[in-house]
Amino acid sequence: MTVGVFDLFRIGIGPSSSHTVGPMRAARHLAQHLADVPAEAVRVILHGSLALTGTGHGTDRALVAGLNGADPETVDPAFVLDLDPTPERVRLAHGTDVRYRLEKQARGGPPGHPNAMRFEVTGHDGQILLARTYRSIGGGFLTEDGVPQAAEPVSLPLPFTTGEELVAHASGLGGIAAVAAANEHARRPEGDVTAGLRRIAQAMNDCVERGLRSEGELPGGLRVRRRAPALHQSLLTDRGGALEELEWVALWAMAVNEENAAGGRIVTAPTNGAAGVLPAVLRYAQRFEGIDEAGTEQMLLAAAAIGALIKRNASISGAEVGCQGEVGSAAAMAAAALAEALGGSPAQVANAAEIALEHHLGMTCDPIGGLVQIPCIERNALGAGKAIAAAKLALRSDGVHVVSLDNVIDAMRRTGHDMHENYKETARGGLAVSVPAC
Repeated sequence: MTVGVFDLFRIGIGPSSSHTVGPMRAARHLAQHLADVPAEAVRVILHGSLALTGTGHGTDRALVAGLNGADPETVDPAFVLDLDPTPERVRLAHGTDVRYRLEKQARGGPPGHPNAMRFEVTGHDGQILLARTYRSIGGGFLTEDGVPQAAEPVSLPLPFTTGEELVAHASGLGGIAAVAAANEHARRPEGDVTAGLRRIAQAMNDCVERGLRSEGELPGGLRVRRRAPALHQSLLTDRGGALEELEWVALWAMAVNEENAAGGRIVTAPTNGAAGVLPAVLRYAQRFEGIDEAGTEQMLLAAAAIGALIKRNASISGAEVGCQGEVGSAAAMAAAALAEALGGSPAQVANAAEIALEHHLGMTCDPIGGLVQIPCIERNALGAGKAIAAAKLALRSDGVHVVSLDNVIDAMRRTGHDMHENYKETARGGLAVSVPAC
């Protein structure tokens, strides 16, 4: 199934698309099927990195909120933060109170993507009335065991499964964004696509603005202070440095990821942990390159096309391939978006994505304390800078490169497969064990 723009860019809450948004969506989906089930208890078993770092990522509260019927896109973040993460009873979406039990089994889970969640609903006699296993595969996406993926609802005019195919389509239309737009218009009316893109862009911008204003400590126990407000004031008063543009880019990315770490409203791009890269590059394009609203929409379309390729042929999940699949993918998407906006040819746009992703290969996912804070916040700032450098470098070339976009996506997939599980969002390796969490 081809991933669409509005599959990839989802409005939700922090701190994690795979560990917060995905579990909330899974619990909500289950709760919607319990109105006619005489449920007495719900048991949830978390596997993989959900079990290991779920507490720091808000998985426990997200499950309770989802069983209540909360939708990640519309729920008040403050409501989720105020929930008891380990209640003895929960109220289901249709109003029934049931006993509740959350268990964590990091090892020995079902085969497949490691982020599995098993829900068991039992009746008054303890017999299982309903059991479902969901997998949170990154970016808020879910799969359900035993349920086949839905077929493409429409026949897309310009389907692509490789970068080579994408560039070939784009060469006939004048741009990669045009390919993504044509496919989106086959799914929904053109006006709805435009309105949706503007809504995504506005949500990203709002997140930056909140991050620039919000002070204090981030939750979770590391006592990490929000730096964006002070950095913002410093940049406003100390202008004209040689690297001022990149300092602004870093600030905007950090503002987003501090909001994410605090559980605020966020847009997956392609995940929450990497959500600051693309908004920062969008702001760079608007402020320093003069890109207007229409250009911003083209950037989102081009970014989504690259993100869809990476998701299809590798992964955007830190639990599956490490942070190369999160910040690396986000940098590739942002680099392609900027190159597209600045008039790059389809080959140059693909080259920009390739350069950005190539220089994130092997990046581990090793958050201290299982929190999306260190090194995640700064990692977004650096990823945004790499994206801009990659776009500029690609635009200075003819788009011909020894390593193709398809090559580097395959290399990322293989690297992620070979990477030890300690470096895949489990908090068992790297910085997570080199720096004390308290």
